[in-house]
Amino acid sequence: MPAEQIAASLAYINWTVLTGLAVGSFGAVVLGLLRTSATKGYLAFVAFTSAAFGLLAWLSDGALPSPADSDLMALWDLSWETPRAVALGLFAALALVNALGIAWGARSRLVAAAGAVTGLAVLVAAAASWGGSSLGVALLFVQLVVLAAATGGVWAAMILGHWYLVTPKLPEAPLILFARVLTGVVAVQLVLFVAWVVTGAGPAGIAGLGAMTGTWALFVWLRLVVGIIFPLIVSWAAIQTARTRSMESATGLLYINVGTIAAGTILAAGLYFGAGLLV
Repeated sequence: MPAEQIAASLAYINWTVLTGLAVGSFGAVVLGLLRTSATKGYLAFVAFTSAAFGLLAWLSDGALPSPADSDLMALWDLSWETPRAVALGLFAALALVNALGIAWGARSRLVAAAGAVTGLAVLVAAAASWGGSSLGVALLFVQLVVLAAATGGVWAAMILGHWYLVTPKLPEAPLILFARVLTGVVAVQLVLFVAWVVTGAGPAGIAGLGAMTGTWALFVWLRLVVGIIFPLIVSWAAIQTARTRSMESATGLLYINVGTIAAGTILAAGLYFGAGLLV
């Protein structure tokens, strides 16, 4: 049954959410360092949360169950387990170094770039572990990147909204930029969803909209409506409210998006690891 298959993949879903929060929120820190006037307190705090999520992801990586009994997971490359774990541990350490450096007033672009590259290396190793074929690895890497950007990005944007409550003179430009980037990422997810459902991307290879009418249709529709379309509308609304400096409203909208985007990430991971569907 679909629900049971998703439940059996909970450890991998948990890994995807934690890693997405870690890598995506650190990407927001790098963006904030390079393109915004966000305060060092905010950037240091988000970098600390990125390091914490990275540590939790590293711990969960060591507890992932064996895929030996699953047909969908039979083609996984277990030789990438150690590189993936090492990259995760290094990423968490670099995120912590960045957080401490920012808190102490030392904004090193070189260290930030090293953390960002290591975060991408984590996603590369994960895609190589679980993608199967060469094409599958490439497609899964793209999926993991956009899931991380959405999940970590909305977390960072929501935290930034809170910062305006204690830093009222902070210009609205940083939150507008974060909300715009988030909207763009979710829009990319919508395009990818359509392309992948039509072509049958993923190990299951269900093409021609079959994923939206078959056994997994309920979860696929929830991924589309709850995890993509609704957050896209809310993200656009957050941009408009931030433009008028209605920061409490913008923060409330981003709060809603944290829940819906996280739910979409859970559904996307569950459908991949449980059903072999890339959506």
